[in-house]
Parts: sequence; C-alpha cells; structure tokens
Amino acid sequence: MARVAVAGAGAIGASVAYHLALLGARDVVLCDAGEIAGGATSKGMGGVRQQFSTAPEVKLAQASIAFFEELGEPYFSQVGYLFLATTEEGLAELEERRELQAGLGVPAERVDPSYVRGLRVDDVLGAVVCRTDGVGDPPGFARELTRRAAALGVEVRERTRVEDVDAGIVVVACGAWSADVAGGFGVDLPVRPLCRQLLLTSAVPGLDPSLPMVIEAETGFHFRSRGGRLVLAKADAEPRWTADPWVDESVFEDRRERLASRYPPAAAVVVENAWAGLYDMTPDAHPIIGPVGEGVYAACGFSGHGFMQSPAVGRAVAEELLLGEPSFDLAPYRLERFAGGAVFPETLVL
Repeated sequence: MARVAVAGAGAIGASVAYHLALLGARDVVLCDAGEIAGGATSKGMGGVRQQFSTAPEVKLAQASIAFFEELGEPYFSQVGYLFLATTEEGLAELEERRELQAGLGVPAERVDPSYVRGLRVDDVLGAVVCRTDGVGDPPGFARELTRRAAALGVEVRERTRVEDVDAGIVVVACGAWSADVAGGFGVDLPVRPLCRQLLLTSAVPGLDPSLPMVIEAETGFHFRSRGGRLVLAKADAEPRWTADPWVDESVFEDRRERLASRYPPAAAVVVENAWAGLYDMTPDAHPIIGPVGEGVYAACGFSGHGFMQSPAVGRAVAEELLLGEPSFDLAPYRLERFAGGAVFPETLVL
C-alpha cells in the first residue's frame, strides 16, 4: 500500500494513525503544521456522550465507548452525562431523544437528579442520565495514541505541512483548517470554523470528582469537574463564525450566575481562566468521513464531537483504507450527501 500521510495530530488524526498501524500499515506519517494535540483538541471540554438527537451520531459515539472504558483513568472517567429539563417542551424533547437512544441500545434512563449532591433541582421537571458517558482528557488522549502509534512504527512529524510529505494517500483530519488543507489538493469541503469558549472557575471546596457532566436541556449551559474546579460552557447568543479564537469576557458574569443558580456549592467561585477554540462545523453538524478526491480522504467536520467519536472513527477509517470496507457503516458521513441538500441535522451541539 502507498504511504499514508495523516494530516492533523489531534484526537482524530492520532486515532487514525494508531489504528492504521494496529491493522498492519507499515508506511504511515502523522504530521501536523503545529504540534501534537496543539489545536482544538488542546482546548476541548472533554465530554464523551452517546446522547445525541440523530441515530448516526448516537451510533458513532456508541462505538467509541468501549475503547474509552478500556483506556480508563487518567484519560477517561465514566461519571455520566445528566440532562435537566425545566419546561414541558424541553422535557418532551429530552424524552424523544431518550427513546431514540434507548432504542439503539444506549442505557439512557429517567432519573431523579437530586442524587447529585448540591445540585439545585426544584425547577427541574425531568432528567435523563447515561451513566456510561463521561469526561476525559483530550490532549492527553491524543498524546497517548500518538505514543502508541509511534511504538508501532508510525513516523510522527510536528511542524510539518502535509503538502511537504511525499505520500500516495492523504487523510485530512485538520479540524477547522480542513477545508484549507483539502483545498490545496483540489478538494472543496463544506467545513467552516466556529469559535467557542470555555471558562474555568476557582477551586470549589469539597467538589466531588465524580460529578457528572450537567447540562440544562433548554439553555445548553453545562459544566463538569476538573481538578477541583469547574469548567463551564454555553453557546453564544450569536454564533461566532470566525477562525480567530478570541475570548468574550462580557459573558463571564452570566455564566457564573447560571452556575451559582444551578449548583449553589459553587456560588462563591470566580472565573480564573478562559480560553477559546474552534469547532469544525458542517452544514448538518455530521462529520465528513470518506474519500473526497484522488488519493484524498477526509475525517473532519466533527462539529465539536471529534474527541468523543475518535476511537470509532480511527478504526473505521483504517479499515476502509486497508481492507476496503469498514466494519462500521460510514454511509451517513460521505461528502456526497450535500449534493442533494443535507438532511437530518444533529441538533444537540453543545
């Protein structure tokens, strides 16, 4: 087989390179114009969930859970994902998603959210938890898979553009920069950058490290535990379609107040740090996975879900490249779907 150059050493690229080597590929280069796990992977919330609104996304995330479970600490902690609904409309949507997920084998269940110590639930009409979901360490994960790939013979090149690598097959896994990279090979990908930001609080006394990822279904506000602090996120009122990852400090107080209301034990915290990163968005928020040109393969457009789906994607891409057919159905993720207009968009983009 011709040399394979995987462009982008984030969670997706590292997983592709690792699984290629695991399946026996002997001439693989993992390259990045920057450094290992230096892009969006270094800035992610680290959530790993199976609770999506469309079957393709559920299946893709579901196929990754076993890998995360095997990897375990410190790369993944199975603390669960807890969705809270505070309106009848929100509850109906939450239940509709739960039925879809449960029908696909995801152990999503209705729950009394008061089991989470300190969580305010007097306004909650219903809640759903999936206890096999959890939170992880995206950059640590990418570095570990890169280490494993290198141990299996993959050549790792930092600060190297894929255009400068002599290869017969190029896998574009460059996140928000995928359209630019693919364009250099004559391929037009409908991927554009969306700026999103995370806030880190000061220490929360007595914070339970097993706190689940908590999400308000209607607002999308969510938070998780990380090192005795909380990481907060919420989509901007107006999407920031830009490749410039800047931090908007004007929302800090709103986010802090939301946290204090939903989780009173954190009422006294302050925002100690904040950073912004880029989602690689497609028109339907589903990724693009598959051949997109002569010798060019895409694994991008994950719309904020790349880390959590990377194990299944890496395996499927490697199987398709080496064996001709993946064990996981990639049909919903082909570029050609956009020719007739994207359908069944994923709505649960956090």
